[in-house]
Amino acid sequence: MARLKEKFNDEIKTELVNKFNYSSVMEVPEIEKIVVNMGVGDAVQNAKVLDTAVEELAAITGQKPIITKAKRSIATFRLREGMPIGAKVTLRGERMYEFLDKLVSVSLPRVRDFRGVSKKAFDGRGNYTLGVKEQLIFPEIDYDKVSKVRGMDIVIVTTANTDEEAKELLTQFGMPFQK
Repeated sequence: MARLKEKFNDEIKTELVNKFNYSSVMEVPEIEKIVVNMGVGDAVQNAKVLDTAVEELAAITGQKPIITKAKRSIATFRLREGMPIGAKVTLRGERMYEFLDKLVSVSLPRVRDFRGVSKKAFDGRGNYTLGVKEQLIFPEIDYDKVSKVRGMDIVIVTTANTDEEAKELLTQFGMPFQK
């Protein structure tokens, strides 16, 4: 069982019940899923670029990504509807906890000049979005094989009703928020 999942069941639940005075343990917010999205705009000119992005995402998350396609055509970007322009992975359950564990304990501390993640990136309904500028912070990516530095969006979807609850939940999981 994933380390963070055990920590959640053993410690975090009781702490959150005490802090927010829930009447039932079932009210405690939990992480529902983590979506990792990589937009690959260069795929319009060169289709091979997308394959490397897909491989990198698969290595980082341990799950096969879905290729996302353009919803509408944009002439200035030479983009047609239905063209592949990115890749995304939705993580749930064990893999989700393992990814979060890796993100918090290994990858984020490797970011240059890291002072913590923004406290303002909540959406008002308890979900948190985090942008990563380069895929090199993940230990699975081999530095020598990287053709182009790419960023990605990581969205953590929780069952929390407010941002305050979601922030407390992620803080308990060890998310390094700015002071």
